[in-house]
Parts: sequence; structure tokens; C-alpha cells
Amino acid sequence: MSSKLKKLGGSKRFSAIAIHNDVVHLAGQVSQLVEGDITEQSKDVFAKVDGLLAEAGTTRENVFSVQIWLADMREYDEMNNVWDEWVADLNAAPTRVCVEARMAKPHYKIEVLVLAAL
Repeated sequence: MSSKLKKLGGSKRFSAIAIHNDVVHLAGQVSQLVEGDITEQSKDVFAKVDGLLAEAGTTRENVFSVQIWLADMREYDEMNNVWDEWVADLNAAPTRVCVEARMAKPHYKIEVLVLAAL
């Protein structure tokens, strides 16, 4: 395994993608939909994750851990409907945790952290 660290995209504040020892780290992924409900924002976030995984050189099939933060846990079932679609074609779903948290901006309804193998 390579111990090289590679960072892609993002801003001065954070990288969109960090790759270390053949593990892809995607942290702080939020929807850009200001008006979107939890279903729309969840679809947007997981589509964004798919794009970042592709940019990193991997796919959803190689995701092994996901952390999800929801602004309102009462929207858990709606988010899970999107999640279930997102993992439906995988051989096995990744490990996952989901908790409620206050978000950095009031329109954020979901934030995710993803770890995937290259």
C-alpha cells in the first residue's frame, strides 16, 4: 500500500477528497439545494458522493463506512428511503451511523462522511 496523501478539489478551508493508503475520505458533503426537502437533499448529496467517488477513482461498491448527520431525526425515514435506493444494487451495504446534529447553515438537512477503498 502506498502511504502517499493526495487531496483533490475543495477550497482553502477543506479538500473535497482526501486519499491516503488507498482509502478515499469524503467529509462534510452537503446538498447545495437551499429550498430542497430532506428527500431532495439526500438524493443530491448521494449523487454528489457518486461523482466524488468517480473523481477519486472508485465507486459506491467500495464504500465501507458512512456517517450521516440529520438536522431533524424526524426525517430519518425519508432519508432512509433514498439511502435504500442508493445501496440497493450493492453486494452489501456499508457500515453506517446516523445521528441528529445542528448544521452549519440552516438550510442543510443532511451531511455525510464517506470512506471507500480504491
